[in-house]
Amino acid sequence: MSKSAPRWTDAAMQARVRRRYAAERRFKAFGLAAIGLSVAFLLFLLVTIAANGLGGLSLDFLTSSDSTDAASAGVWGALVGSFLTILVTIALAFPIGVLAALYLEEFAARNRWTDLVEVSINNLAAVPSIIYGLLGLAVFLDLMGLPRSAPLVGGMTLALMTFPVIVIAARNAIKAVPPSIRDAALGVGASKMQVVFHHVLPLALPGILTGTIIGVARALGETAPLLMIGMRAFIAIPPHGVTDPATVLPMQIFLWSDQVDHAYVQKTSAAIIVLLVFMLLMNGLAIALRNKFERRW
Repeated sequence: MSKSAPRWTDAAMQARVRRRYAAERRFKAFGLAAIGLSVAFLLFLLVTIAANGLGGLSLDFLTSSDSTDAASAGVWGALVGSFLTILVTIALAFPIGVLAALYLEEFAARNRWTDLVEVSINNLAAVPSIIYGLLGLAVFLDLMGLPRSAPLVGGMTLALMTFPVIVIAARNAIKAVPPSIRDAALGVGASKMQVVFHHVLPLALPGILTGTIIGVARALGETAPLLMIGMRAFIAIPPHGVTDPATVLPMQIFLWSDQVDHAYVQKTSAAIIVLLVFMLLMNGLAIALRNKFERRW
C-alpha cells in the first residue's frame, strides 16, 4: 500500500510555509535596511555639503577664477577647463566608440580574434583610472610632446577611459534592435550599410546617447588620471583654447581641500555643489534624450 502524500493542512507543511514567509520577511527587512543606510549616508553627505557650501555660492564665486586669496577665489576657470576637457573627450570617444561597436556587432566575423577583442574591451572598462593617467603621461606628454596641463591632453586621456564604456553601452543598444527590422530592410533591397546606418543606428541611438552621457559624467568626476598629466597646477587665468594651461572642477576641489586656510572649507563645499549640479544636469539630459527618442515595439 502506497504512503499517502502530505496535505497542506498538515502541521509539518504549515510550519514549512511559515518558515518560508519568515525568510521572505527577513529578506525584505535586510533590503529596506540596506536602502535606508545608503539614503542616510547620502543625506548626511548632502546636508553637510549644503551646510558648509551654500553660503559660499554667489555670482562672484561662479565668475571668478582661482586665487591665492580665499575671499576672491572662484570656479570659473575650472568650469571652462572642465567644459573644454569634456568637449575633447566626447569628440574623440563618441564617434570611435560607436563605430567600433557597430563593426563588432554588425560586420565582424565571429572567431577567436573577435572574442579576444570583446574580452579586452570589457576588461578595459574595469581598469583603474590612474592607469589611464600613466598611459596619457607616457604617450601624450613624453612621446608626442603635447602641452602639459592642457584640456587637449586631459580630454584625450579621459577619452581612453570612456571609450570602453561607450563601446559596451553601444553594443547593448545595437543588440536590442529587433532582428526583424534588419530582415525587413534587407528584404526590400537595402544594402548592409543602409540597414546599419538608416535603421539600426537611429533605433539604437537613445541607448547609445544614454550610455555615452553617463560615461562622460563619470569621467567629469575623475581626478586621478588628470593628476598624472599635470592638471593640478595653480591656474589663475581661464583657458581660451584646448592647448592653454587649465584645471578642472574635481582638481580644483582637490587643491582647495588641501589648503590650511579655513576659508577654503566653504569654497570646497561650494565647488562640490557646483560639480554635483553639473553632473545631475548631465544625467537629466541622458534621461531626457532616452525618453525623447526611445521607441517601443
